[in-house]
Amino acid sequence: MIQLLRVDHRLLHGQVAVSWVQGLNSNCVFCVGDKIANDSVWKTTLKLGKPAGCKLVIKDMQHAIEAINSGVTDKYRMIISVQTIAEAKQLVEGCPQIKSINLGNTKASPTTKEVARQIYLEPEEFDMIRELIDKGVEVEVRALADDPKIDARSFL
Repeated sequence: MIQLLRVDHRLLHGQVAVSWVQGLNSNCVFCVGDKIANDSVWKTTLKLGKPAGCKLVIKDMQHAIEAINSGVTDKYRMIISVQTIAEAKQLVEGCPQIKSINLGNTKASPTTKEVARQIYLEPEEFDMIRELIDKGVEVEVRALADDPKIDARSFL
């Protein structure tokens, strides 16, 4: 069961490993992305951050979509972590059972606008979020599991 789809450029770190895994009683963190699935340094780093008693799965986008849609992941209480809003959108489009996206931490750049604490959006990401919301997907901001949700519509 997918408990959370989180956008966080760091993927797996203290907020996810402690707050989210414990807060949701998750037993699997599924890190998805073409870049990370093919980068041995990223994979090693993610393995170091894996919470005890929690499975870590790392897959590229195509194989992640196939795994989710096949039902093989249904046995887990799973947090999916991606680095970008574009990856989250791609995952939602490939897996219609995903109905919510958590924005946890996105990178700042000279072209981004800060819309919430630790959330920086590129101009095209505003359009992606609008499109997702128009399709009925909840897009919310929360750094920690116990934080109140901030609806993304509030900054569009």
